[in-house]
Amino acid sequence: MADGKKEEKKQEPSGRGLYEWAQALVCSVLAAVVLFAFGARVVGVSGGSMRETLQDGDLLLVVNRTLCGDFHRGDVVIAAKSSFEDGEPIVKRVIATGGQTVDVDFERGVVYVDGTALEEPYIREETHLWGGTEFPFTVPEGCVFLMGDNRNESRDSRAPELGAVDERCLIGRAVFLLLPGQTKDLGMREWGRIGRL
Repeated sequence: MADGKKEEKKQEPSGRGLYEWAQALVCSVLAAVVLFAFGARVVGVSGGSMRETLQDGDLLLVVNRTLCGDFHRGDVVIAAKSSFEDGEPIVKRVIATGGQTVDVDFERGVVYVDGTALEEPYIREETHLWGGTEFPFTVPEGCVFLMGDNRNESRDSRAPELGAVDERCLIGRAVFLLLPGQTKDLGMREWGRIGRL
């Protein structure tokens, strides 16, 4: 009899275990919905303006602007400005922020911010494409100057249609590569690229 009572205590009703599992699943789904609705989103890269940092077809986890705090030089951001690329979101790198002066020596391919040459290990090649913006260019307060890492195949703040981008036009900061697109030179996905940006 004693053994029978112990066995009864060990067994839970099958409905309770299923209920707890379903409750955990619903909570997880709700947490994900809230996170992606208010805190982050997934954005796809279109085009090759950020090679080799990012490839066409990459999927990025982007933290929404409201949670990012201040933007800094080097941040990879998503921007949408109605005067540029039909208002479609673009992925670029912050080169300078409000009050800083950008200059480019197109012959040498060097970018300067406030008179200091930038060390840019992330660029595909030196900056030789002009784009139309007059340099030196002082970034207005509350704005950022954006450039692609594939400088000579990128339309960015060097184009007057985009110019300096108001920070309110920034959707957010890309923080993590979730799924790699095909690397153009290799024609295949490089799974080792998954990770923090």
